[in-house]
Amino acid sequence: MFSPMDIQAFNEMQSVEDKQICKLIMKTINEQLPEAESKIWHRHPVWFLDGNPIVGYSKLKDCIRLMFWSGADFDEPDLKLGTGKFKDASIRYTSVNQIQVDDLKRWLLKSKTIQWDYKNIYKKKGRLDKIQ
Repeated sequence: MFSPMDIQAFNEMQSVEDKQICKLIMKTINEQLPEAESKIWHRHPVWFLDGNPIVGYSKLKDCIRLMFWSGADFDEPDLKLGTGKFKDASIRYTSVNQIQVDDLKRWLLKSKTIQWDYKNIYKKKGRLDKIQ
């Protein structure tokens, strides 16, 4: 089992700028989703509500990508929709100054109430259902 300490280790491995981005994102998520379980999942920090992945971030070549698994339904113009059949949306940061904390808090609030059932996607053979 992974622990929040593993997420801190992930953050510490990043460049100076990326580390600042990761730490601010992690701090804001932990404040807004205190009930969420967090762990390293598929090599990236991810937060879950009742076993369902909600939000996470990853290091890409030139940025930190913040992703919301159900973000396509948030109706937020700054979140770019994913490709394919999933309901994800994300935003990329190259500087901690790009993070608008009020926007991030709003997206995290939406992540609690707007969810697609990724936890059971394998049981349902790839079909996503909205959680009511």
